[in-house]
Amino acid sequence: MSEFALIAAIRRVLTQPTSDVVVGIGDDAAVLRAGDGALVWTIDAQVEGVHFRRDWLSWADVGYRSMMAAASDLAAMGAKPVGALAALTVSRGFCEAMLVELAGGQREAGELLGCPVIGGNISSGDTFSVTTTVLGRAEKPLLRSGARPGNLVQVAGRLGDAALGLRHLLAAHNGGAGVVAWRRPLAQIDAGLRARARATSAIDVSDGLGQDVEHLARASGVRVLLHEAQLLLCAPALPERDALALALGGGEDYALVVTSDERVEGFEPIGVVTEGEGVFVKCLDGREMPQAALASGYVHSV
Repeated sequence: MSEFALIAAIRRVLTQPTSDVVVGIGDDAAVLRAGDGALVWTIDAQVEGVHFRRDWLSWADVGYRSMMAAASDLAAMGAKPVGALAALTVSRGFCEAMLVELAGGQREAGELLGCPVIGGNISSGDTFSVTTTVLGRAEKPLLRSGARPGNLVQVAGRLGDAALGLRHLLAAHNGGAGVVAWRRPLAQIDAGLRARARATSAIDVSDGLGQDVEHLARASGVRVLLHEAQLLLCAPALPERDALALALGGGEDYALVVTSDERVEGFEPIGVVTEGEGVFVKCLDGREMPQAALASGYVHSV
């Protein structure tokens, strides 16, 4: 069963609107009312054997990566991180030296984000995992549902580099292009803060640009037309079809996509919002094709 099918099933059971819940299940993060502003909460798990292999990462990389992956959802909401909680499930053989190294990676990421780890939990289990909860603040959080026809679609961050790095790791090329991008992603917090005054909608790229923009288009009730020529400027230096497939389908970029009436500083234009539904790509030869025909995003199976 796919991750998205499970989320839909959970949402049907658990959704219970209250006056304090501004945004519940279904966006990049949950939003709770807090005085004149809002508290933005998100949670992310990094599980050994599902999200990473230990021979690909140091323990410091695992800690760093877990923090950045969780914080990326706050970037999509235009929220400023405040603090994080980390729950570790440690497997047999895990020792204090490993824990210290992992915590060092968490601290390094936290310092870049302005988001210290302020607590958590440790338990034992058969599989190692790090589950990170991040809290942020925003006066008016960005949502997936505000895109309007005529908006520009823009991105901050690279597209497909992490997927290229994963390809090299799977082929045992530890020094290949993109490996650092996969091991050490950067949540686009500053870009989200810059965009929040102008953006009409936003989403982070964790499951592949095409698939994540599909979520945004569906939530907003619009059609998105991406331009291959512009996408290639943000993609790895590879033959066109390969670069486009990685840009559209490569997960774990943690780039930030926004829609806006005008260009946002630090973002590159990659398409436009129109009336209709779905996500299409205007190819270099002028054809418009469904993004899913050019690449498929990453879907976790459970």
